[in-house]
Amino acid sequence: MDTNTPEDEPDIPQLRFLRALVTVLAGVMIVGLLVLIVLIVIRFREDRTAPALPALPEAIALPADARPLAVTAGPGWYLIVTEDHRALVFSPDGTRISETALTLPE
Repeated sequence: MDTNTPEDEPDIPQLRFLRALVTVLAGVMIVGLLVLIVLIVIRFREDRTAPALPALPEAIALPADARPLAVTAGPGWYLIVTEDHRALVFSPDGTRISETALTLPE
């Protein structure tokens, strides 16, 4: 009969250290995974609504020969770039404030 079983032998100090090291590493990995999951959940639960678009006027009267190429808005104004290289600035009620000739690349 074999009396040399692992229960009878005392732990080797390096083996005890290695066992503790693996246990601590497993605990740190579990805590790290839980932290990542919590951060992802918190991030996706934030209110992520898009910023409100500015209220556009009902109508903007462009000159007869103007065709819009691009539109942008700022606080209290709208700018329309036309195909004939003009920048038309309008107020929020749709009245034209200014007109500027642009030099655009072809």
